[in-house]
Amino acid sequence: QVQFVESGGGLVQPGGSLRLSCAASGFTFSNYVMSWYRQAPGKERELVATITNTGSMRNYADSVKGRFTISRDNGKNTAYLQMNSLKPEDTAVYYCKAMSLGSWGQGTQVTVSS
Repeated sequence: QVQFVESGGGLVQPGGSLRLSCAASGFTFSNYVMSWYRQAPGKERELVATITNTGSMRNYADSVKGRFTISRDNGKNTAYLQMNSLKPEDTAVYYCKAMSLGSWGQGTQVTVSS
């Protein structure tokens, strides 16, 4: 069974940092593109960042480019999202998912507030 378990969320002050982790299982992790998504209250789920299977290429939404960094450790079947210079607009539930594989996990809540 394909699973994605997100962790590392929490309450952060504006300008602060946070690192999210995504533990994946049930498939050959190193063969798949991995992505982070987020869904804020009252908004649709949006793509935040994507990383290729070897980590050679990364893409980011314009809203997070320069502040967030996606990475992966294929030996640990884990993807990461380093978030710096956080803004209140980043408040959302964050999800990770392999391209065209599996279903959504529970996500991890990130709240940016003073």
